[in-house]
Amino acid sequence: MIVDMPRTSTAAIAKRLVHLRDSGGAVALGRVLTLVVPTDDEHAEAAIEAANDASREHPCRILVLAAADERGTSRLDGQIRVGGDAGASEVIVLRSYGPLTGHGASMVIPLLLPDAPVVVWWPGEAPEHPATDPIGSMAQRRITDAAASPDPVAALHRLAAHHVPGDTDFAWSRLTLWRGLLAAAFDQVPADVVTSATVTGASNSPSTELLAAWLALALQCPVTRVSGPAGGGIVGVRLERPSGVIELARPDSRVATLTQPGQPERRLALPRRSNRDCLAEELRRLDPDDIYGEVLTHGLAVLDAEADSHVGLAEAHATGRGPDVAEQLRHGAELDAAAHVRAAAIQATPSVTDKAPATAPDRTPEKVSQKATVGKDAS
Repeated sequence: MIVDMPRTSTAAIAKRLVHLRDSGGAVALGRVLTLVVPTDDEHAEAAIEAANDASREHPCRILVLAAADERGTSRLDGQIRVGGDAGASEVIVLRSYGPLTGHGASMVIPLLLPDAPVVVWWPGEAPEHPATDPIGSMAQRRITDAAASPDPVAALHRLAAHHVPGDTDFAWSRLTLWRGLLAAAFDQVPADVVTSATVTGASNSPSTELLAAWLALALQCPVTRVSGPAGGGIVGVRLERPSGVIELARPDSRVATLTQPGQPERRLALPRRSNRDCLAEELRRLDPDDIYGEVLTHGLAVLDAEADSHVGLAEAHATGRGPDVAEQLRHGAELDAAAHVRAAAIQATPSVTDKAPATAPDRTPEKVSQKATVGKDAS
């Protein structure tokens, strides 16, 4: 159900929520937090869709501050979504006009759930100092997305300069699967040290930057950040060890190939994570992410301090430090084709149950008796 309330106030919206609760059931029961989403009117629906999907795992009240036209007189248009139009949450959209667009915190406070944590998510460009922002200062967790900035890598370094516990970024959430696969690769013997690492990705990919910083901080070895064409994500990671190379390559942003010494090559589904997945992961914890904070504030500095830590893709390929993306795509296609051939051969092989059962001798009592009689007469 969607209830539109043009030219309204936060007091009228709160009163209407109470009326909906009394007439339609306790729609606010089970809400574990308040999710505040500052955005603009153009991107509000995409943010609501991602928040609704994440709310199925984390039921919450979603407050969307959709700043509209800053010109003209102050006006507030409200919209309440409950039931099937709000996932497992209740959505309140506040569209502000005129000077009111600069007073989002005043509009949010009357609608916060009592005694519930507050999380702020900026799906677009975030303030330079999220913790001191009027809306961010009231939250336990502040979620940004450096990739939404015009210069994502520069935005990441700005976040590092102003980081406080409770801040996090989708650039880190998009690394969860990568970090899990790389950490699992070290469970295989031999357990020798990594002498150097190479991380390849788009030149404007903040996730690639954080992955290189994480490896530089965790492995304490030289890390080369190879920059490819802008607009993509992480392409691959190569870890040099005395026993052999560990390589996780994803040249097509969908399927990765994991290569380890003494192990067959593995093809792994590794698509780029959606905002819904990243938001649901960040809402699972309300305490500070200490590892992210350490990588952001110290890992990036370690990476930048290394000489020649950032090189272009052409230069890295020429010196043997970077991957050949075209060769990786070709090799991945060969592995997929070989897997299809093996799967087709397995399907074509008849199983034991498909074979006709062999004719067993008739051992019924009548037949056994007849055979015994014939043998007696012959003797």
